[in-house]
Amino acid sequence: MRGDGDIKKATADKVGTICRAIRRAILERALAPADKLPEDSLGERFGVSRTIARHALGQLASEGLVELRRNRMAVVATPSFEEARDDFDIRIELERLVVRALVGRLTPAQLRDLEAHLAAEEAAHGGPEANSIRLATEFHVLLAEMTKKPILIRYVSEIAYRSCLALATFGRPHSSECAVSEHRRLLEALASGDGERAMALMAEHLDAVAQRALLTAPEPRGRDLMDILAPYAEAVQPQPKSGQASAKT
Repeated sequence: MRGDGDIKKATADKVGTICRAIRRAILERALAPADKLPEDSLGERFGVSRTIARHALGQLASEGLVELRRNRMAVVATPSFEEARDDFDIRIELERLVVRALVGRLTPAQLRDLEAHLAAEEAAHGGPEANSIRLATEFHVLLAEMTKKPILIRYVSEIAYRSCLALATFGRPHSSECAVSEHRRLLEALASGDGERAMALMAEHLDAVAQRALLTAPEPRGRDLMDILAPYAEAVQPQPKSGQASAKT
């Protein structure tokens, strides 16, 4: 018989699974601003109760990725142009703190991880834009994680995902080659210990990303949430052990 602690952990794990899937779907623009997120559809897709789906939507709402409307309807958030610009202004200052914490302090293992990530970004060039967008965002989250500062990691991660919503709302197609070259110059400055240059490059890079946005409304798309989230649900859900039955909590 499972105790209260086990039940709470299982619930938190399921909430986390849904949140990770929706964040990634937003990153890759499979989910767009204003897309509806019905609790019953989420519950069915992830094999959980509507209560757990509701908790996940509440978590995403606290991160600014989801808007909770009347009658318990949730939709992917649609930032205004002013909010989008504010997000990037705040993000620049937060990521200056990341640079300050890392410059001249990256370990050989961290440098190898960052080089491997840049190689993945370069390999994605010329492929689906969604992959390049996801990898570019994950580069910034990876840098934040390397600071080992939980609060900074949380805020940088959240605002990086919100920036993806801004670009999905106002963005225009652009070459991923620009972002990769900007990331490489930034890494070179971090590795060399040139703090002033690294902070300037980070600010210039994020400002350039923001300038790639245009004040245009996204085209409405009629799509099925179950189909959209299918690959993301499969990617983030743990595989059940042999003979283990799954049950909704």
